[in-house]
Amino acid sequence: MNLTIETPRLILRPFEKSDAEELFDMDKNPNVHKYLWLKPVKHIDEVYAYIEMVQKQYEERGIGRFSTILKETGELIGWTGIKFVNDHIENGNTNFYDYGYRLNEKFWNKGYASEATKAWLEYGFNEMKIETMNAYTHAKNGASNHILEKHGMQFMEEYPDENGINWKWWQLENKMYETRKSM
Repeated sequence: MNLTIETPRLILRPFEKSDAEELFDMDKNPNVHKYLWLKPVKHIDEVYAYIEMVQKQYEERGIGRFSTILKETGELIGWTGIKFVNDHIENGNTNFYDYGYRLNEKFWNKGYASEATKAWLEYGFNEMKIETMNAYTHAKNGASNHILEKHGMQFMEEYPDENGINWKWWQLENKMYETRKSM
C-alpha cells in the first residue's frame, strides 16, 4: 500500500514489520489498555500477528490502521486510521467504517490524536467518499470521547458489551452525501 498522509507534525503510513518494537512498547503498557479490555500484549509475536492482520486489511479493503510517526523525531507514537469492520458485530452493526487510534502514553495530551483525527476524517470523506464514519469508545474514556466530539462526531448511544462494559457509539455523516441527497 502506497498511501502516506502528512499533517503539520505527523506522518501516517502503512504498518511495516520494523514497527513491531515500538508498537510492542505501546501495547504492553497497562495504562494504554485501561479503556481497551484491560489486555496489554505480553509478547512481541502478538504485535507481529497484528501487523500481518492489518496488512491483509490493506490488500482486501484498501485501508486499515496506520503507523503514526512524529515528523520531528521519526518516533512511532502509535497508530491511527480507518478500518472497515466486517469481522464482528459492534452495537448491532457490521460492514461499517470505523475511525480509531491508540497512542503510546508518553505522547498523550500533546494534540497528536486530534491532529490525526482531523486528517483521517478528511481523507475518509474526501478521498474514500465514505458516507458515514463510525467510532466506538469506552464510556469512561473522557479524552477519546472529547476528541471525537470536537471533530464533529455525534454521540448516538451508549451500549453494553458482552462483559457488561459500557461503550459509546459515535457517528459522522459525510456532508457531501447529505448535500447530494437534498438535491
